[in-house]
Amino acid sequence: MSSSHVVVVGAGIAGLAAARLLARGGARVTVLEGSPRIGGKLRVSEIGGLPVDEGAEAMLARRPEGLDLVRDLGRSDELRHPGTTSSAILSHGALRRLPAGQVMGVPSDLRALAASQVLSPAGLARVPLDLVLRETPRGADVSVADFIGARMGREVVDRLVEPLLGGVYAGRAEELSFEATLPAVAAAARTHRSLISAVRGMREAAPAAAGPVFATLPDGLGRLPLLVSDDIAEAGGTIRTSVMVRELRRRSEGWRLTLGPARAPETLDADAVVVAVPAAPASRLLAEDVPAAARELARIDYASMAIVTLAYRASAFPRLPRGSGYLVPSVEGREVKAVTFSSVKWPHLRDREPGVIAVRCSIGRYGEEHTLQRGDDELKAVAMTELAATCGVSELPVDSRVTRWGGGLPQYNVGHVDRVARIRAAVAKQPGLAVAGAAYDGLGIPACIASARAAATRVQEYLEELSDGSDGHGQGEQAQGARP
Repeated sequence: MSSSHVVVVGAGIAGLAAARLLARGGARVTVLEGSPRIGGKLRVSEIGGLPVDEGAEAMLARRPEGLDLVRDLGRSDELRHPGTTSSAILSHGALRRLPAGQVMGVPSDLRALAASQVLSPAGLARVPLDLVLRETPRGADVSVADFIGARMGREVVDRLVEPLLGGVYAGRAEELSFEATLPAVAAAARTHRSLISAVRGMREAAPAAAGPVFATLPDGLGRLPLLVSDDIAEAGGTIRTSVMVRELRRRSEGWRLTLGPARAPETLDADAVVVAVPAAPASRLLAEDVPAAARELARIDYASMAIVTLAYRASAFPRLPRGSGYLVPSVEGREVKAVTFSSVKWPHLRDREPGVIAVRCSIGRYGEEHTLQRGDDELKAVAMTELAATCGVSELPVDSRVTRWGGGLPQYNVGHVDRVARIRAAVAKQPGLAVAGAAYDGLGIPACIASARAAATRVQEYLEELSDGSDGHGQGEQAQGARP
């Protein structure tokens, strides 16, 4: 395997994690990234004297893959956890605490739901019907809105579930897959007639002391790709940026990639390839040799969004925020869909600059791309107006930044789980090929790293078969038992 050459297309966290495992396993690895920088949606820069992430700012600490990677890089002692995860939701024009007992917005504690005042009296009265309604028919998949709406009423979808899912997918509950976006709830709901009972069972089964929910790094999660790239280089791997892969074709022995502009193409041969780019470019690369996968990838849509980061003097707030932030349901008719008080959520930021409050405002939902077609100054004005209305902010920010993520969030629409299964089945027929990234099994960093592990394992197994004399399909002489 040490002489085998593996090319990883894409230097987001999935591609980098796969490349690191392959390089550490002894393969000669080349990572190709079309943009001038690595990291994908992980990026950090300074604002108001603080390192504040421009993309994902945290990873789930209750999934092991992200923490395992940080540990393997020798950085476990640097992990930081939130000072608070208490958040609110803007409903009926006022900020209200998220009700206790909910799982991704699906309530289980009716008293806490009533106390939160998130729902109208009519919406609240509809929820308990879930306990007595007949079982809701459900096939292989259904939309979030259809299933939860049938059980608990539309207000639960609009004012609780969709805002929480919107923070992850920026999608619409009418189209998002129940199985793909709420897999644990969907699984529990198959064993309970009542959705309330299903969520109660989930909460009762959860560990009493599960530890922190999220984790980050002191200089921002955007530093993680740089740490992984350093480890790849240490293992002998190569990362090339500003290199666009135009074509990927199967050869009799391995794969050939065509790189760069059409007027001056470059070819690169590899024994195996990991495609770790978003669905659309992955579809283009696989179109010739894996058309079944390419067709399915082309059906995965993406949402665009922008993050407006504002740094204020602490004096700008009449009262310092206590929670980590708040969500805004689309039915409220506001353009900001989520606000994070970064300096409150992460104590290490507040300790670094006690007089500065950094705030991140997320703008953009699926199907509302027109919202993002305005200039940066207009988007900043939208964010500042939001904070003035909800928090009474009375000063201008001392620093600001707009980060646009065009087509940044894959939409896990109804049928997504089966679509991914068809993609992987088609890819599996091609020796030495694997896919990884956010388009498949989860948008979070741990999920992306898990997909990278699976892709690296598949490639490693193929290379081992290759070095043993097999062709990757178990058709070599050894696999056939040809020796006497």
